[in-house]
Amino acid sequence: MLDYKDLDAKLVKISKRTIEMCSAAGSGHPSTGLSLAHLTVALMYRAMRYDPQNPWNAASDRLVLSEGHAVPIIYAAYCELGGIAGTKQSPQKLSFDDTLTLRESDSVLDGHPNPPQGFPFFDAATGSLGQGASVAAGLAAAARLDGLDKQIYCIIGDGEAREGQIWEAVDFIADHKLTAVKLIFNANGQGQSDYVSPQQSAESLQAKLQAFNFEVKVIDGHNWDDIFTALASKATDKPIAIVAKTVKGWGSNELSSKNYHGKILSDNQVEQAMADFDVIAAKLGVDENAKIDALKVTIPQDAKSPTGGNISAGAFADALKAAGLEKQLQDKKLATRTAYGVALEAIGADERIVALDGDVQGSTFANMFANKYSNRYFEGKIAEQNMISAAVGLAASGKIPFVSSFAKFLVRGYDQIEMAVIGNSNVKLCGSHAGVSLAADGPSQMGLPDLAFIRSFAHSNNIAGDPAIRMFCPSDAVSAFKLTEQMANTSGLCYMRTQRPNVDFLYDLDEEFPFGGHKRLASGKDILIVASGYMVHIAMEALAILKAAGVNASLVDVYSIPLETDNVLEIAKQCQGKMLVVEDNYVGGFGDELACAVAAGNANITCKRLYVTTVPKSAKTPDDILKQVNLTADDLANAAQNFAV
Repeated sequence: MLDYKDLDAKLVKISKRTIEMCSAAGSGHPSTGLSLAHLTVALMYRAMRYDPQNPWNAASDRLVLSEGHAVPIIYAAYCELGGIAGTKQSPQKLSFDDTLTLRESDSVLDGHPNPPQGFPFFDAATGSLGQGASVAAGLAAAARLDGLDKQIYCIIGDGEAREGQIWEAVDFIADHKLTAVKLIFNANGQGQSDYVSPQQSAESLQAKLQAFNFEVKVIDGHNWDDIFTALASKATDKPIAIVAKTVKGWGSNELSSKNYHGKILSDNQVEQAMADFDVIAAKLGVDENAKIDALKVTIPQDAKSPTGGNISAGAFADALKAAGLEKQLQDKKLATRTAYGVALEAIGADERIVALDGDVQGSTFANMFANKYSNRYFEGKIAEQNMISAAVGLAASGKIPFVSSFAKFLVRGYDQIEMAVIGNSNVKLCGSHAGVSLAADGPSQMGLPDLAFIRSFAHSNNIAGDPAIRMFCPSDAVSAFKLTEQMANTSGLCYMRTQRPNVDFLYDLDEEFPFGGHKRLASGKDILIVASGYMVHIAMEALAILKAAGVNASLVDVYSIPLETDNVLEIAKQCQGKMLVVEDNYVGGFGDELACAVAAGNANITCKRLYVTTVPKSAKTPDDILKQVNLTADDLANAAQNFAV
């Protein structure tokens, strides 16, 4: 047996500190951290090829802690190693004493992994369970594109393995042969409130992973030889998963005596735990306070993440011609979803652009990118949650991922989107077939609550002070094309909704669409109609009806949230202070955006809203569905006329 005394000394030291730091914080998960003590030391002091002094090196191996609540043990090791925190522009060397700042408001040691707050050792925010394996897959996919020989280690809890997204990720890893990923399942047998199900036992996990075409190593997670043999195993045609049998609360008699998930010890119990580890240290013949350099890692040559200047989609007309859509260019009629595909193909000339789609590429028109840049396209199949989190991993590696699916199906990934917000991830989302204009397929395929959800983030700022998500609702092909290009050049999360029907071009081919702006399409003095997306075209039909009735209305196309509302409200003041907002989704979108602005102090404006107020059903055409939900041009005209009087 090899001599591991240097690692044993670190093992005792960081195990003790894990208990102390959680006790100092008054909260945390020391028992889960202790179950990972051996694995953490093995990875961070020996197995990983990385430099704690340069966590931004793109060539380094990476660690994704999917069971984010176990993070104190990682912090303890990283601080003991004097790892670098902060930013490249303002790096901060951590000390072992910094561990005791866990969970303080001004500390980089957040309660769960949160890299934007200054802990760049991690690539993604984790803690909402089930997402780490997907992030690891995205990191591995990016490494392959960049030709980097790196390992991506991902630690997953056994209870967490109940999450369906874990198995979406396992499928994705196997499908794309992402053998750089090593999944490590922490099989300590306990969840939060009880023992895990037999379905999540080490034996069941082994059988499941083998069925998913993984090579599986079942080990004693507290045995150095077992751990290093498994970590050193090389993947061939199958990815490797390690199922490590561990003890929750390892080393502490109290913490391992029962389920202590999310609980800290009393002062007396902390003293006893320290004594427990003193006994272990004596048995191992080590002194955790001795000046021992246990760090024996390979530091890879520094590699730079891909960078570049502005990304251009080129001229709209040229892109349509290149896509074989010359007739649509002549007719000046095209669906916004198709224009998205054209733009995605055009910006794909930049190697930073990657695309993912959830088995609907022929409907979202992501197939245009997939056909031209197949090596940078990752088919996600029907697994939207995995697809979004994999995009987070790709973005962390310097890629600019565009993720597309039906807006309705992206609903399944709202938790993953929120985690991407927390991690300040540079992911671009496109939800197609949004709104009721989808018609024939019915409500199970329509994206209707998406504006309300995304808008809630659009009015919160990320760490850079920008909107946490920018949202776009193009009304024609020109705006969809230009906004796709702008998303590629904007740092941070963006969401665009596109729609199925072919619609007329509303704008000149070289029109620009600044974020937060609007376009005034008609000028009248009696009432202002505000519309977005497909409803802009319905509003234009309503204008003709109103004109025949002697009502002169203004029309504004709003395409971006956050919306710069002041200018829109100025137009409303010119229209007798009467503003009617129409949209083809549930409440919470542009109507609320403008109503809130009115409520904030524009007492001379009255804002009324038209939106989908009943759960729709199928209808053969967009006109039929609009009749069903009372949003036809006639409905809009009647509402405007009654309001204007």
